[in-house]
Amino acid sequence: MRKVITLTLSALFAIAAFAAPTGWKVLREIKIGGEGGWDYATMDSAARRLYVSHATHVVVVDPDSGKVVGDIPDTPGVHGIDLAPGLNRGFVSNGRGNNVTIFDMKTLKMISQVATGMNPDGIRFEPKSGRVFTFNGNSKDSTVIDAKTGMVVATIPLGGKPEFPVADDRGHIYDNIEDTNEVVEIDTAKAMVTKRYSLKPCDGPSGLAIDVKKRRLFSVCSNRVMAISDPDSGKVLASPAIGTGADGVAFDVSTGYAVSSNGDGTATVVQEAGGKWEVVENVATQAGARTIAVDDKTHQFYLPVATPNPPPPGGGRGRGNVPDSFRVIVVGK
Repeated sequence: MRKVITLTLSALFAIAAFAAPTGWKVLREIKIGGEGGWDYATMDSAARRLYVSHATHVVVVDPDSGKVVGDIPDTPGVHGIDLAPGLNRGFVSNGRGNNVTIFDMKTLKMISQVATGMNPDGIRFEPKSGRVFTFNGNSKDSTVIDAKTGMVVATIPLGGKPEFPVADDRGHIYDNIEDTNEVVEIDTAKAMVTKRYSLKPCDGPSGLAIDVKKRRLFSVCSNRVMAISDPDSGKVLASPAIGTGADGVAFDVSTGYAVSSNGDGTATVVQEAGGKWEVVENVATQAGARTIAVDDKTHQFYLPVATPNPPPPGGGRGRGNVPDSFRVIVVGK
């Protein structure tokens, strides 16, 4: 999770200048309301549930009706949510609680809470090992949890501040290391880092997505680039320009789009064409919409956001958000 950086209108127009229209737009909004910040959202396309982090709880939404259908309480400083449908278990990283909430996916009731390292941020269930990995921002390590028993089985030093993780289909997890500008590869069975490589020219990588089939990673960076890398060779293949304040990126397998959610109020759509990765479009979203989840069924993207308070009299930046303005915007065709 990273703080949002705003752009001037002139900079926004400069971003849009190189984009070709594709018909993408904000289709609708799902009102959630309530107070507090947010971080990641997770889509369960099969079960038709969208899990949205919201300060001290997780809001569960039916993406088709646009209605809130459940809530997972007592998740202070929630960052991420991941799911293990085969075990009927979900996992929530609680940054201020320094723990993980394990919940029943059918009832949404808590099963247990498991202590982790300091400030667990990203979280990922890896099915081959049957383990859950938290990526702890302050202790700069990963807590490894047996998904069935809820027991901690290992702690992995990461050598830097971890951000968002993804899993492949070969028993690996990849994670951005924000303060060293690297990707680390974790062997989930051995519970150890087996590779790390530089994302240069990327600075401050946060959100991460993966194309499992073609073996490509997409890291969004604070210096307005998306670093597209090959995790097997450890090489950066392209670094197309994106908007400012990106904290999330999602990859849609069917369309081949990698989409960054930029806090400046845009979503940058990137696609491979003729062996080159190019920007297809910068879609207007809303300022502050910096994280993203994709629905594999509808190929729509979900971005949590709230309306910021106006600046105070005399200038400067407003603090906090307009009460009860929290919502999810839906982007697609």
